[in-house]
Amino acid sequence: MSSGPATLTQRKSPVRQQLSDYLELTKPKIAVLLLVCVTIAAFCASNGQPDILRLIHVIVGTALVAASSCVWNQCLEVHADRQMNRTAQRPIPSGRLSRYSSAMFGTFLGSVGVSYLLATVGLMPALIGALTWLLYVCIYTPMKQMTPWNTTIGAIAGALPMFMGWLAVNPVLDIRAVALFAILFFWQFPHFMAIAWLYREDYAQGGMQMWSVVDRTGTKAGIQAVSGAMALLLVSVVPGVGQIAMGNVLYMLLSLLGGMFMLLASWRFFVIRDEKSARRLLFASLIYLPIQLTLLVLLPAHV
Repeated sequence: MSSGPATLTQRKSPVRQQLSDYLELTKPKIAVLLLVCVTIAAFCASNGQPDILRLIHVIVGTALVAASSCVWNQCLEVHADRQMNRTAQRPIPSGRLSRYSSAMFGTFLGSVGVSYLLATVGLMPALIGALTWLLYVCIYTPMKQMTPWNTTIGAIAGALPMFMGWLAVNPVLDIRAVALFAILFFWQFPHFMAIAWLYREDYAQGGMQMWSVVDRTGTKAGIQAVSGAMALLLVSVVPGVGQIAMGNVLYMLLSLLGGMFMLLASWRFFVIRDEKSARRLLFASLIYLPIQLTLLVLLPAHV
């Protein structure tokens, strides 16, 4: 009798594995970051008092669109993923899921996501969601095999959800909305340059034309990181520009400190260009963004 439960567990195991693989395809860690950014944008757009139902709707719709783009990204990059150590065991290149079923899954998520956004929060968030998907899947993904400028397109796609969160609760974009987009856009350059340097051998094996691959000295990757950090330092204070208020002044001071922290880490990477400096830059970027986003919520600045 003891073999019954064991047999049942074994029968369920492949199903759980497949569900886990489909979840892995959606890259939930990336989705969580995007959803935090969408939420922050909604809070800033509504001066800290968003319509909770609309906020939930835009979070759900954005999650579906983001998941779809991640799935399709892996469908298109399966040959490159097989060549890289860090991606070879993903569900599609490892053979655990077929490319066809994954593509159908991604198509379902994307179509439902855009339709959901259109039905619940309106035309503009839905259009921006569709544009984000197209940029990430149809332009950024193939560009990775062609030119190191792919990072710029990827950064645009990564920052557009800020507008989705904003427009879901406020139909008018202002300078704060543009600043939110710019913060997330420029943050991605030092962040991704650190990753590109750490995995440059993998990217080279997969044929990915990252700056760390086309310029093996790392000089251009370092320039990209420093340039992004300098721009980030400038745009991060914009939400505090306007009326003189304690919250605004404190926000700007703390933003400047955070920006200097990122700039110093980026400069160190540019000068040294080794794994240690790249890891420090990656760590700095992962510390900077949540603190900066928290400041935007706790110290709301009104232009």
